[in-house]
Amino acid sequence: MSTPSPEPYRLHVPDAAIADLRERLRRTRFPDQAPGEPWAYGTDLAYLRELVGYWAERFDWRAEEARLNAFPQLKVPLHGIDLHCLHVPGAGPEPMPLLLLHGWPGSVLEFLKIIPRLTDPARFGGDPADAFTVVAPSLPGFGLSFAPGQPRFSVEAMADCVAELMTGVLGYPRFGAQGGDWGAFVTARLGHAHAESLAGIHLNMMPIPRDPAMVANPTPEERRYLDALTLWLKEEIGYQWIQGTRPQSLAYGLTDSPAGLAAWIVEKFRAWSDCGGDVESVFTKDEVLANISLYWFTGAIGSSFWPYYARMHGPWPIPAGVNVPVGYAEFPCEMLRPPRSLAARTFTAIRRWSVMPRGGHFAAMEQPDALAAEVRAFFRPLRR
Repeated sequence: MSTPSPEPYRLHVPDAAIADLRERLRRTRFPDQAPGEPWAYGTDLAYLRELVGYWAERFDWRAEEARLNAFPQLKVPLHGIDLHCLHVPGAGPEPMPLLLLHGWPGSVLEFLKIIPRLTDPARFGGDPADAFTVVAPSLPGFGLSFAPGQPRFSVEAMADCVAELMTGVLGYPRFGAQGGDWGAFVTARLGHAHAESLAGIHLNMMPIPRDPAMVANPTPEERRYLDALTLWLKEEIGYQWIQGTRPQSLAYGLTDSPAGLAAWIVEKFRAWSDCGGDVESVFTKDEVLANISLYWFTGAIGSSFWPYYARMHGPWPIPAGVNVPVGYAEFPCEMLRPPRSLAARTFTAIRRWSVMPRGGHFAAMEQPDALAAEVRAFFRPLRR
């Protein structure tokens, strides 16, 4: 079987699609505001009205599109889909290949700040010997790696697909991988299923089983985590249940209503970031809307739910005993922060565990300097 050939890619959304989005936004039918504090039951009505108005009248998609197109991109036929990725060469004496993996409800747009800090560290005061050549795919089924009717991908299938991208298509027999959210799951799965190709894996979310009864006699630190996990499972995972059990039903509303899509996604950017309740203290409207717009224009929101369905209806995708070198950056506003003792049950070769002073779930957007420094430091002794 011949190796698939990648083709250069540039994003250009048709003018008609942009005009259609604006027309839909102007016709938004809003619900009333639930009683109680703003945001207590989901996205606040006043904020969403403001965001939708900005999206319809002032948001410049072409500017955001140009930011993405400033990076070299490829598409390659792989595992039954046209897989999209950014492929950005490093500026250093011996750049290390690094696979950079996003999650939900994010996209490759999360990485536009951090990629230059990884590919050209000298530009930001770092050592050029720490440079990476970055490969940042749109996860299969997400954004520019989606087309209607294509196969759906579990974590396991995503890992196999991006492993072939790195080794079979791009010719990197040994590489590092980094990820958060589903990207952390896929990165960890690579460490299990494709260990022979991995120099190491770095995570900014710790993907371990989420069972409050996992420890018979917890330490005080483990008890605090298990109590936090119990509360999180009670109050914070409604989105996982609907996305993991009835993804198709939800997809109709979010594919047809841009305001509904914005409400569904912006609530997560607020809840999971280190923003103190003010989402725009961390992200600009343009940054949030660029990500939401990418979901809108690609029609990929329904397909992006599939990893939740696959996880709820299959085994946990990361067996215990992952023994490639592991680094972890624990950001204080990450949704769950398990202690090292529990992480060590899954990952047997933890080399670096850093407690970060600021940041949350979208670390590459929130704290690109800090995360880039951590990634460089972790992989520095693993280069050869």
